[in-house]
Amino acid sequence: MEKLKKKAISLEAFICLGLLAGSFITTAKIMGPVNMINTVMGTAHDLLINTVFFIMGVAVLAGALSEILSEFGVISLINKLLYFVIYPLYRLPGASALAIVTTYISDNPAVLSLAANKEFRKYFKNYQFTALTNLGTSFGMGFIVSAFMVAQGGLMKENLFKAVLIGNLGAVVGSIISVNLMLHYSKKYFKSIGESEEEKEIEKFVLDTREIRRGSIFGRFLEAMLEGGKVGVDMGIAIIPGVIIICTTVLMLTNGLPQGGYTGAAYEGIGILPIIGAKLNFILKPLFGFTSPQAIAFPITALGAVGAAIGLVPQFIKEGVIGPREIAVFTSMGMCWSGYLSTHVAMMDSLKYRELTGKAIFSHTIGGLAAGMAANFLYSLFV
Repeated sequence: MEKLKKKAISLEAFICLGLLAGSFITTAKIMGPVNMINTVMGTAHDLLINTVFFIMGVAVLAGALSEILSEFGVISLINKLLYFVIYPLYRLPGASALAIVTTYISDNPAVLSLAANKEFRKYFKNYQFTALTNLGTSFGMGFIVSAFMVAQGGLMKENLFKAVLIGNLGAVVGSIISVNLMLHYSKKYFKSIGESEEEKEIEKFVLDTREIRRGSIFGRFLEAMLEGGKVGVDMGIAIIPGVIIICTTVLMLTNGLPQGGYTGAAYEGIGILPIIGAKLNFILKPLFGFTSPQAIAFPITALGAVGAAIGLVPQFIKEGVIGPREIAVFTSMGMCWSGYLSTHVAMMDSLKYRELTGKAIFSHTIGGLAAGMAANFLYSLFV
C-alpha cells in the first residue's frame, strides 16, 4: 500500500515512545530486566523452531494438494457443486463459490486476484462486489488452520477431526452473517450516492474451461505438486514475523509466574490476559465454552494474524488449558476472523472502496463472534 507523508516529529512519536517505555519498564519490574530479555529471546526461538516450521510444513503440503486439485479440475467441480447454494445463503452470484474455494486453500488476499479479473467482476452488482473482502476473509487459510488443528490430535491424544469439522461449520455460519451484514451497509451506501444497481439481473457464472499445464499427466502432477509446495513455503515465510512477534507478546501476557519464580526461561510471563479473561468468564464460558480464562488469547491474536494464533495452540494443549471444544471454537473463530484487522484495510483499498472499510470491519467482528458461538452450540449438539 502507498505510504503517506507526515511531519517528521509529531505527538505520536512521544506517545509511541511513552507506551513502549512504559510496557518494557512495567514488565521488567515484574520479571526482572535480565529474565524479561531472556524470556523474549527464548520464546521467540522456540516458536521459530517448534511452531513456525511445523506451520510451514502444513502450508507446503496444503499448497501442493491445492495445486493438484486445481490442475485436475477438482476445484472446478467443487465450484459448480457449490454454485447452487451460494445465492440463497450469501445473496451473491455463483462466481463467489470460486472465491470461497480459492481463499480456503490459500489466504484472504487471494480473493483480490479474482476481483481484478473482468470476467469475474461483471457478474457482481456494485454493492455485492464490496462484500468479497468479508467473504474471502471468512475462509482465508481455512485449509491450513483445519489441517494444523487436526494434527494437534497427536499432542492432545484425541481424534480432533469432528471438532475441526464443527469449527468449519461454525465459520460458515459466521461468514453468512458477516457477508449479509456487509451487503446491508453496502446497499445503503450505494443508494445514498445514487449508484444503486438493484435492478441489474443477476447472471449465472459457470467455468466451462480451465487452464492446465503442458505435458503428460505425470508431468503435470509433479509440476503442480512442486509449484504448490513453493507457494506453501512463501506463505510459511510470510507468517514468521506475525508468529514470532505477536505470539511472543501474547504468550508473555498470558503466562504467569512459574513455580519457583522467574528464571528467564521460554514461555514465562506476567499473566494479564487470564486476569481479564477471569473477569469476562461469565460471558466467555456460556458463549464460547472456554474452560480456562487463558483461552481468550487465541481469538484476540486471531484478530491480527491467524498464523500467530494457531501458534499458541500447542502450548495451550501442553498446559491442559484447552480441549476438543476449544479446538472447535478456535478453528471457527480463527478461520472466520483470519487476521482481518491486518488485512481488511488493504483489501478494501485494493477494491477501491476505502470508505466502507469501517462497515466491513464491524460486520466481520460480529461474524467472527457468531462463528465462535455457533461452533460451541454445534459441539454441544453433536458431541
